[in-house]
Amino acid sequence: MSDRNDEISLNPAMRRPAVGARRPFYRRRKSCPFSGPNAPKIDYKDVRLLSRFLSERGKIVPSRITAVSAKKQRELANAIKRARFLALLPYVIND
Repeated sequence: MSDRNDEISLNPAMRRPAVGARRPFYRRRKSCPFSGPNAPKIDYKDVRLLSRFLSERGKIVPSRITAVSAKKQRELANAIKRARFLALLPYVIND
């Protein structure tokens, strides 16, 4: 009898989930900041807006962190690259 109980406790496939067990923490996905009626337009001349999407080193922050949609992330990246080329934004920020 005790052999069966030992086997169940050692084999994770045979264990049942605890009653009332919760799923891991779930965070609701933020909506794209460039979608919606009052959303700002992505413009290479708007340096203040573009700099919000750059890291402290000057790298473009990925969309999984900023919650920008894929289409708007491409537009944003092109605007940042254009602003860098025109020397409105730095390529690298040194300390």
